[in-house]
Amino acid sequence: MIDPIFLDTPLYRCEALEPDLGCAVSIKLETANPVRSFKARGTEVVASLLAGDGSRAAVCASAGNLGQALAWSGRRRGLDVTVVASRFAPAAKLERIRALDARLELVDGDFDMARERAAAVARHDGIRLVEDSLDIETCEGAATIGLELVNSVPSFDAVLIALGGGALATGVGHVVKACAPEVEVICVQPLGAPAMTHSWRQRRVVTTDSTDTIADGVAGRRPIPAVLDDLLLVADDAVLVREASIMAGMRLLLEHAGLVVEPSAALGIAAILEDRDRFAGRHVVTIVCGSNVDMDAYHRWIGAA
Repeated sequence: MIDPIFLDTPLYRCEALEPDLGCAVSIKLETANPVRSFKARGTEVVASLLAGDGSRAAVCASAGNLGQALAWSGRRRGLDVTVVASRFAPAAKLERIRALDARLELVDGDFDMARERAAAVARHDGIRLVEDSLDIETCEGAATIGLELVNSVPSFDAVLIALGGGALATGVGHVVKACAPEVEVICVQPLGAPAMTHSWRQRRVVTTDSTDTIADGVAGRRPIPAVLDDLLLVADDAVLVREASIMAGMRLLLEHAGLVVEPSAALGIAAILEDRDRFAGRHVVTIVCGSNVDMDAYHRWIGAA
């Protein structure tokens, strides 16, 4: 179901990063594709099934990357796609959604408000609501990253996964725990958007009133209970990192790997920076999950780092 352009993405050891991080680091690069994130692995599955069932339209809420991916996958299959997003989302992401011929509706609030509006649109128009992380297809798509990881050589000791809604963490986590149970699955969130991490630690849904992070792609306030249940099965740890560490991670990926990434994609590097002793002497994989970033903001963050 998934276009091969999104599969078998580069996985390579980046030795230039290792003096700064104190461990062996491999990068799983999910940005060299038409939507510049891993999200299309899931939307390809969703859109294929919808088209096969004769559906003509779908709607989703998005912080930016899912909307691009669903627009791309839907356009290929003749689906009318509506994306609901916050008007405060990065302009680059919103412009790309429009360029992919999706209908874009903006709300005066955050991602969780966009989720509410998307559900209302689905009910009113009688169309499929695509809910990232809750819809199993989005998790199955992300799980193909895990399949590629566990089939790689050499083996690795831990995988660091950006934690937002949970599709990436649960999809990859299930595969790793099934096929390479000795590998540590570590989820990473910003201190300014900690709802899912707090929920994992307390084993119950914990919501927050607001978020405050540059990592817009993982800035949710209300975890989905079913996704938390899944995460509790596969995550060995969930950690929180500071904004300064995220910016430092972005700068290291630029300087030593030649990669321009969005903040969410630098969470794994940030986690190593904040706990070098934990990873010393180990081989760690970090999933670089997206590169859709406003360049003016990017230069400010890199400068601050």
